[in-house]
Amino acid sequence: MNAAVTRRHTGSFLPELITKNSKRRRRMNEQKESLQSGPEKSAQILSRAEIAWFTNSLKQNICVETLREGNHRSFSEIFFLLQSDQDRRAAAEPGSAVRLQTPLDEQRDKLETMRQHLSRAEQAERIGSWTAVCDQRLFLGLYFSAPEDLWVSLHFFHSCADREKGGRSRPATEARACMAELYLQQGELDQARQQAELCIKQAEDGGWLALNGRPLRLRARQAMSGIYSRLADAPLNAGDYSKALTLLHKGYIMATESEDKHIEGEASYRLGLTYQRAGDHDTAKQFFNTCMQIFGTLQDADGLGKSYNAMAKSLESEGNIHETVQCLEKLADIARSNGLQHNLAEAYMYLGNIYYMRSQYKRAYEFFLQGYEVACKLGDVALLQKTQDPPLLYASVTFFFIAFRAGTAQHD
Repeated sequence: MNAAVTRRHTGSFLPELITKNSKRRRRMNEQKESLQSGPEKSAQILSRAEIAWFTNSLKQNICVETLREGNHRSFSEIFFLLQSDQDRRAAAEPGSAVRLQTPLDEQRDKLETMRQHLSRAEQAERIGSWTAVCDQRLFLGLYFSAPEDLWVSLHFFHSCADREKGGRSRPATEARACMAELYLQQGELDQARQQAELCIKQAEDGGWLALNGRPLRLRARQAMSGIYSRLADAPLNAGDYSKALTLLHKGYIMATESEDKHIEGEASYRLGLTYQRAGDHDTAKQFFNTCMQIFGTLQDADGLGKSYNAMAKSLESEGNIHETVQCLEKLADIARSNGLQHNLAEAYMYLGNIYYMRSQYKRAYEFFLQGYEVACKLGDVALLQKTQDPPLLYASVTFFFIAFRAGTAQHD
């Protein structure tokens, strides 16, 4: 009986051992085959992180990657900007430009660029490399240059320039120059002026250069010249010429100190026009002469043309008709030789008016006709309407009437 029991136990125990050993050997063989199959087979198995990268949203992936790298401040800032973009879109009117823009959280290149440079800035901040922090933030301010990204650009420029540590560094000073220009474009003149003034002070103290190698103090002065010019608009429109001229003179000084001759020429031209409106033609002509010299040196035909046109108006106001005609003929020559057809038509019309007022109808008719022909070639409706104003009609009728009378007298 014991033998039988022993046989029964042996019969049931041995197959179990064989089965377990077979399974173990099978697993070992499978592992061996897996190792021997090389990277081709293992590459087919995706990790949990890789699966998440394909299934999660772009926003989630960027935020997770930022946190995985340990850059918690960068994560918070990215999240803040994405939320700000959502709030802007929600507050905008349906069908507005803001609503039609692609949401920031759907723009992979921008989000990835933001993540990379904010992470570098955070790493630099950990070791106290404040200029490097500002460099990364300046880069982002410059990167977001599209009109729809202006708010993002200003965010990064401010975060670069308004820092307690690094706020007077070279990149922070350049960020102020950038903000002065952006605020000027937006018409926020007080903000623009504040940033330009701070930039000038910091640039002079540090002797900083822009990325293109030009002194930042000169760039800030360029912006300041434009700011003063825009500030003068309100008093000028209100007829307060004294206040407008004070602001324009400040802008002119900034323009000359910017060492940019084109900006200096434009500032001089604006001053001349304002003195002209104020009735001070002597001073106006001095600034127009300065314009002519500057634009002539720069070979700026358009600048020269408008300077001669403005000079002609002051000369005419003083009754210097001969000099006015000379000025306008010079304007016509410049416009003709440089292909400035609109300026040429304006010069012809101006000359036609002068000759018409002096009862020289034949000459008036000739210039009016030339102006009309140029306007026809341009297809400029507004200019065509101007060439068909009453003086042209009156000059034409008078000229042909006089010619008819002269012909009749000869016949008699």
